[in-house]
Amino acid sequence: MPKYPRLRSLKAINRVMEQYYVKRKLLARLKPVAYVTSGAPVEILEAMGVLTLYPENYGALCGARREAVKACAVAEAAGYSQDLCSYARAHIGTVMRPGEAPLGGLPKPNLLLCCNNICGTVLKWYEALADHYDAPLFVLDVPFQRGAQPEPHAVQYVAHQLQELIGWTEEVTGLRWRPKKFRQVLELSNEAVSLWREIRDLGMHKPSPINAPDLFVAMAPIVALRGTRQAVEVYRGLKEELEERVAHGIGAVPGERYRLLWDNIAIWYRLYRFFRPLMDAGACFVTDTYTNAWAAVEPIDPDDPLPSLARTLLAVFINLDLETRSRIVADLARRFAVDGMVMHANWSCKPFSLTQTDLRAALREEMNLPVLILEADMCDSRRYNEKAARERIAAFLEILG
Repeated sequence: MPKYPRLRSLKAINRVMEQYYVKRKLLARLKPVAYVTSGAPVEILEAMGVLTLYPENYGALCGARREAVKACAVAEAAGYSQDLCSYARAHIGTVMRPGEAPLGGLPKPNLLLCCNNICGTVLKWYEALADHYDAPLFVLDVPFQRGAQPEPHAVQYVAHQLQELIGWTEEVTGLRWRPKKFRQVLELSNEAVSLWREIRDLGMHKPSPINAPDLFVAMAPIVALRGTRQAVEVYRGLKEELEERVAHGIGAVPGERYRLLWDNIAIWYRLYRFFRPLMDAGACFVTDTYTNAWAAVEPIDPDDPLPSLARTLLAVFINLDLETRSRIVADLARRFAVDGMVMHANWSCKPFSLTQTDLRAALREEMNLPVLILEADMCDSRRYNEKAARERIAAFLEILG
């Protein structure tokens, strides 16, 4: 079987993320812990010294370790529908049985911050967690956007809530707001996002030095450690290694023949195994819509932070209308010179998946781009049909050929 070069920097990222969970479990005895959604303004809590944990990231970890189905079954036995998000079911299952959870589960939260710019499921998920832990919950309401530029009243509405969040966190935790620290956190956050954008853009080179499964592994710090020195340091290392590959003409997929675009969340329990038949055929996923969500944002202005942060929260990919999403995807397809696209029709993530047939039609009409839609689930392997996936991948490769 062909051998593929592995990125040394991914080992460093994995070590940092393992330490992240271990350290937060230890520090939870000394500092307040907040559960936050992936689209939330973590920079505010980071500046105030609140420890942040992401149940979504933990759900992905459960999926990657093939522990999600067992945890989901626990939640389902308690009455949670199998049609609900597998991140939510997996995490709730580990809350119910922490003794069986990977890494011993997450430490108990003192507060919860839920931002609805990623989906509606998180609202009920976090309400259930707040009830279970008897912990205060702040819901940050971000209006759905119709157009690339947010309306001024929407920016004002979200910025006002961010100001409320600061006061609420002070009241709940007893911690004080620190403007100077907030500015430092924003600078680190901007630097990490800039590095992440540059890392992703290196995929425009031929051959691409990075493949989508590598991006999925590497994305953890931009979500969980944004605003910290650690995220900046690991991304500097990854960028340097990728630039070294580019200088020596080393591709993530040797003999790159096809350049592809991935849409939706990763299939965590089949991360590299799923891509292997495509890689063996010379296909490299040079870009994707999922990890692009943390790169396609403007820097936060430290001199006008809350309105700037509000615009970033409004611009989350799955908080945008179909026409705007189509333009973003078409732009990725052109800039990265892709030959085709694979869409993961994800049972769990309705906001990501429901527009895919319309998006496929738009891309076919505008760019004559071959598009494959595959049904699966990001964490629940019961929704995955290995044989059917391989057959459809083989047929798609024939079309590309």
